[in-house]
Amino acid sequence: MIRPLSRAAALALLLVLAACESAVPPAPVTAVAAAAARCEIPTGLTPAPAYDPPAGEIVRDVDTAYYLLALSWSPQACRSGKDYPDPELQCRDNRFGLTLHGLWPNGPAGRHPRYCGPAPALDTATVRAHFCMTPSPSLQQHEWAAHGTCGWASPEAYFDQAATLWNGLVRPDLEAIPAGRLTAGAVRDAFVAANPGLPRSSITVVLADDVWLREVRLCYSTAFARTPCPAGTGPADHRRIRLVPTGTATAR
Repeated sequence: MIRPLSRAAALALLLVLAACESAVPPAPVTAVAAAAARCEIPTGLTPAPAYDPPAGEIVRDVDTAYYLLALSWSPQACRSGKDYPDPELQCRDNRFGLTLHGLWPNGPAGRHPRYCGPAPALDTATVRAHFCMTPSPSLQQHEWAAHGTCGWASPEAYFDQAATLWNGLVRPDLEAIPAGRLTAGAVRDAFVAANPGLPRSSITVVLADDVWLREVRLCYSTAFARTPCPAGTGPADHRRIRLVPTGTATAR
């Protein structure tokens, strides 16, 4: 016969269970899930028009030596107006953190393939499918025209490859880094901690005005394996940097 626990024994058991429960941290909500939860595809989203590339930017005689996956800090793009944001879509309420600027074929030296072929306007379905990754139809059109035509037969193939790399990367919560400890090295450390096996040498930090985080760029081989960045990784680890917060136009 199973005897009922005494009041003291029951209390002790409850305390043990509570301690065990508190010792197990809750499953974290990744930056990917949080970003997806904040993203709503606007009703009536339409593609940006095609455009004629600037003649001085057409580079069709350089082979691809490696690829860069460029992640923008969206609040900085919105504050500066650079990197092709669509203010009414990307910048209203500053709801995005890290977004995908683009996937870039890079040459072995200072010249890189650009505008390698015709780039008609994207289909609405393509723009909608990748809006939460790159929340700007004008930027999507630019990335396809300037970079996608230099390695992919269609915009769908280009954005699918970019999405594969984007979805395979855990984007850390950079705003969780205390402002007093925010350095270029802390940004690299955050990416390495979120992505075990990611080499620090494949992470380039790009600043605006020598202080504001603008982008994090990751280097991949022509087989899309993570690889050290041939052109270096940007400012030294000890460099103090600043971050424009999401949801506000005030910088910290």
